Amino acid sequence: MTKITETALRDAHQSLFATRMRTKDILDAAPLLDQVGYASLEAWGGATFDACLRFLAEDPWDRLRRVKAAAPKTPIQMLLRGQNLVGYRNYADDVVEEFVRLAAANGVDVFRIFDALNDTRNMECAVRAVKKAGKHAQGTISYTTSPVHTTESFISAARTLKDLDCDSICIKDMSGIIMPRVAFDLVRALKQAVGLPISLHSHCTAGIAPLAYQAAIDAGVDLLDCAISPIGGGTAQPHTESIAYAIRGTPADAGVDFEALARSTAFFRKIREKYDTLIDPISERVDTRVLEYQLPGGMLSNLVSQLKDQNKLDRLEDVLAEVPRVRADCGYPPLVTPTSQIVGVQAVFNVLLGRYKVIGNETKNLIKGGYGRTPAPIDPEFRKKILGDEQPIEGRAADFLKPELDKLRAEFEPTGLVKRPEDLLTLAMNPQVGKAYLSGQVKAEKEPWLK
Repeated sequence: MTKITETALRDAHQSLFATRMRTKDILDAAPLLDQVGYASLEAWGGATFDACLRFLAEDPWDRLRRVKAAAPKTPIQMLLRGQNLVGYRNYADDVVEEFVRLAAANGVDVFRIFDALNDTRNMECAVRAVKKAGKHAQGTISYTTSPVHTTESFISAARTLKDLDCDSICIKDMSGIIMPRVAFDLVRALKQAVGLPISLHSHCTAGIAPLAYQAAIDAGVDLLDCAISPIGGGTAQPHTESIAYAIRGTPADAGVDFEALARSTAFFRKIREKYDTLIDPISERVDTRVLEYQLPGGMLSNLVSQLKDQNKLDRLEDVLAEVPRVRADCGYPPLVTPTSQIVGVQAVFNVLLGRYKVIGNETKNLIKGGYGRTPAPIDPEFRKKILGDEQPIEGRAADFLKPELDKLRAEFEPTGLVKRPEDLLTLAMNPQVGKAYLSGQVKAEKEPWLK
């Protein structure tokens, strides 16, 4: 059997609606999806935490609790960026432990834990905290291609994740670039090497993901990420209905209730109409350029937005060509949050201002080792150019961070903003946005269907 994880409540609307689905619509959808028979509902984490606070004036913790209550039969899943949690930097271990504890207490059953560099040391603390909470830890491999990424390197990472006591392994193909033959070989090799359930996550950006899913099914994959059809495809995941029907009556049958699935599809057709003005046609076109540039859909839209703001959209092709060069200079990191933003911003700087004439602080931190160990070693001369006399970090990056929670308590508890433990974690993720939300200064964006 190949079970399905439904991404409609997180990655699908993050990919197509800029993460703008309101909690009300999510809560209306959850009871319908709960009847389908999914392995899990991905409903939290990723960009949803920040978007709730920054754009919707909603409490992400409240959303989580209410979704869990609305879908009691189906495990609730979140995407956790390892030591980055749901932010854009490494947090100290005490923050990671408390965040995971509260996420579990508020309703997360399955934690999909990844690291942008595939540095498994950045996942250790989160995995331990998940296991301590008695929840499912899904260790994740960020799939990419480069001279240093091989099947053997991915298997080595998976073995380490198994040794950390992960319950399953996910192949996270954030750009939609995994080829069918690679999917078959990698799924089969991982199943043989670690003996854990294997999940495949991909995007339809290049139009190849459904073929890769079939190959993974042939190899015995245990779980597939899919998005219900009105908000599937494009830069989101393969359509749930298509995959479920394709394997119906076969040994891989997902065991879904097709009548419940049809009711869910009808609901999401209305959701699609509601949010239609947010969908950029670019996000629904097949674009095989992603196979060369390896850009996640959100990163491409961010680059377009940056260049538009500077009236330099005519330089987009130059920026796209610069991205692989910057990536190589930076040790071939997989392009996923936050490394995709780091590499993308630096590529824009290089094209508009001259190569490495301006160096982003995040680029410096990546080269220094502040995000962890890069897949390939950084060229010493290039590191010297970027860091000057600064010494690179050797070892686990979070070991160089001091505990943060007591400092946060001392700073924010006297302000009256911290009314419950979750508020402190909201402030920890992004103090500026957290303060604005908790003090009532954030106003929700105008609802897209009213524009």
